[in-house]
Amino acid sequence: MRLWYLIVATVVLSCISLFLGAKDITPLDLLDFSSEETEVFLISRIPRLIAIILAGVGMSIAGLIMQSLSRNKFVSPTTAGTDDAAKFGVLIAMIYTGGTQSEKVVLAFVFALLGTMLFMQLLNRIKFKDAIFIPLVGIMFGNIISSMTTFFAYKADILQNVSAFLMGSFTLVIKGNYELLYLSVPVIILTYFYANRFTVAGMGEDFAKNLGVRYRLVVNLGLILVALISTTVILTVGLIPFVGLIIPNIVSIYKGDNLKKTLPHTAVLGALFLLACDIVGRILIFPYEIPINLTVGVIGGVIFLIMLFRGRSYA
Repeated sequence: MRLWYLIVATVVLSCISLFLGAKDITPLDLLDFSSEETEVFLISRIPRLIAIILAGVGMSIAGLIMQSLSRNKFVSPTTAGTDDAAKFGVLIAMIYTGGTQSEKVVLAFVFALLGTMLFMQLLNRIKFKDAIFIPLVGIMFGNIISSMTTFFAYKADILQNVSAFLMGSFTLVIKGNYELLYLSVPVIILTYFYANRFTVAGMGEDFAKNLGVRYRLVVNLGLILVALISTTVILTVGLIPFVGLIIPNIVSIYKGDNLKKTLPHTAVLGALFLLACDIVGRILIFPYEIPINLTVGVIGGVIFLIMLFRGRSYA
């Protein structure tokens, strides 16, 4: 799996994405800077493309960090309760505060971080560390949090609002409401600099301390980065499953488990995968769209089931 192949494929799909939509736009239309086509291109198409790429890169790297720290190939924000905890934080912000964007960011981040830390504590207490058993525990843990979210949303009579707000979709991404995703850029850079430490921390606390790595600090930093990425994606485009789960696994099959070596491939493949799913969702019932969480859920779910059935060979 050569990196430049992935980059070329991502560039090609990016060009397709820019000129795909209900509004017919051609490159010649962009020569007129005052035309309606140019305005749509700048306000909608480019922000949407940037959002897709940042979300795909961010979620893939979040999954890679979690898999490295937990030493389990089937752990990700989707299967560890991180996304569900962030969703619960958004609900709390909508019910008990003014529900402003900053309040949603803070509470979603805090709940995502606490949920991820709680899952890691559960992981440390589980003696039967089977590769498939661990993510199933995480899914059950996430379902408990999700049930709490549904209960409080139903009690506050905002269940429909919460469901609509958190549905994964890039349809409403326009200039001015996607910039929160730029927070994932420094996270990606920081992940690259700490990649070797994350790899060492994933080998166990005793091993990491013997090599002079501050294990708790590195683990907590990794969980903070995961929570921050999950929060920005959820608040911008909603819940998108499986990207952080399947992309690192696909890359590790070809590139191994060294986080620093696999990080560029994981980032680019994550963006490529999300771009492909988005294009499929926009083509199938054109000019209408299928929400991205549905297309990713179907494709990612099939891949995840394949990984579960072949779990011991991947683990």
